Amino acid sequence: MNGVMALRMRARILLFCVVAFACGPAEAHLNATGMGPVYDGLLHFMSSPEDLAAALALALLAGLRGAAYGRRAMFTLPAAWLLGSFCGLSAAAASAGMLASSLWLVLLGGLVVVDAKLSLRSMTALAALLGLVHGYLNGTGMGFSVVAIVAALGLAAAVFVLVVLVAALVVQLRAQWARIAVRVGGSWIAASGLLMLGWSMRGV
Repeated sequence: MNGVMALRMRARILLFCVVAFACGPAEAHLNATGMGPVYDGLLHFMSSPEDLAAALALALLAGLRGAAYGRRAMFTLPAAWLLGSFCGLSAAAASAGMLASSLWLVLLGGLVVVDAKLSLRSMTALAALLGLVHGYLNGTGMGFSVVAIVAALGLAAAVFVLVVLVAALVVQLRAQWARIAVRVGGSWIAASGLLMLGWSMRGV
């Protein structure tokens, strides 16, 4: 029975990683879904692997630390992401977005790998900083408009749902092999960040 549960957990983590890294590159503008700006924001987040993987890594890290960390992350990250998006709406598209995103993936993936024993305050600060940076990068290039504001709300809602689902899944894990599987997922995220970092610096 334990072997079957182990295979199921590995399959779930693999599915998360496939979804995170199989998407196409993100654009500065929103992709129109035809269902309104809220869904445009949702699609923008789901089709941005650097955003999806960063939020996933933070959710994994918070889940490893416990329920209190998961609750703090699920409110702090979306709120900071929304604030960052609003701050970036009137700015031009950022050119260093891939470099910043790759560094975040390396950092967060590494913290998951080592199962870093962060304090609740440190986790809150990390979630807030991640949300502000990625939110700002998402907001740049959209242009300040009602449609962009509503799309930013949809994007923040997607971040909230992801963090809630992933953190809740990880919090309930008690078996050592399951926690190790989560840390392996973090190593994949960190490795992807290193690949992105090399790609972003190849022209330097």
